[in-house]
Amino acid sequence: MHLKSTPRGGAVVARWAHNPKVVGSSPAPATRIAGSYGIGFFNSAATQNALQWPTSLETTNCQFPLQMTPLYEDNHIIIVDKRAGEIVQGDKTGDTPLSETIKQYLKEKYNKPGNVFCGVVHRIDRPVAGVVVFAKTSKALTRLNDMLRKGEIHKTYWALVEGHPEKEEDTLTDMLVSDGRINKTFVARQGATDAKKSILKYKTIARGDRYTLLEINLLTGRKHQIRAQLSNIGHPIKGDLKYGARRNNPDGGISLLARHIEFVHPVSKEPISVDAPIPAEFAKFLSD
Repeated sequence: MHLKSTPRGGAVVARWAHNPKVVGSSPAPATRIAGSYGIGFFNSAATQNALQWPTSLETTNCQFPLQMTPLYEDNHIIIVDKRAGEIVQGDKTGDTPLSETIKQYLKEKYNKPGNVFCGVVHRIDRPVAGVVVFAKTSKALTRLNDMLRKGEIHKTYWALVEGHPEKEEDTLTDMLVSDGRINKTFVARQGATDAKKSILKYKTIARGDRYTLLEINLLTGRKHQIRAQLSNIGHPIKGDLKYGARRNNPDGGISLLARHIEFVHPVSKEPISVDAPIPAEFAKFLSD
């Protein structure tokens, strides 16, 4: 595989691919805090001291297998790296959701008695990996929900799609309708009364022989929006059998990553900017 040859040349990845960004508003050098629970980037010494990130599971009181990696945490929010196959919130499957795993993590890490609060701010599909934000306080949850409605939480996705889109970058606008009976979203026929206008923008990061790596920004947040709209232009996401992919991925997930999220902290008002780690599949695609 190789980078797409464009007037930007090799800079195409550097220009469109997010690099880890610091959390904080000042230009001071960031501190990198690494451990089994993840990596954080912070400017504030106070924030560093407040987090007390453990260096291994053995140094904590946690007695359960951790199924998520915290990427950022403070008194009001926690941002984690979700794995493909995990569910964010409880559903009819009865599987343990990420929200419950986080409650257990917080309860044992901070020795909290009784119930622990963990509010779901947004969700990503079960076969999708990447950044998810949860609220640790009701104040943060209320404000984040309001920010989400106003479009003040900005998310960027990476997707490996089959084939090569005709345009290197484009805006896709469709009317989408979801069928809850089969858990699938479709581009609606003209005149459909229950369809919702759905918009996304994509840019090409790299091209291989059979797949293209895209960066995607959502202007609306519909169910399965990215999956349905990319499938509609003839380029389903790798591994996404539901939306027309030729074959599944070995892990059962799809090659869609919630790569980046940024917003103004609901309480401190500092800018928050967090990236998910790049999975091996994406890293290999970029390096080939």
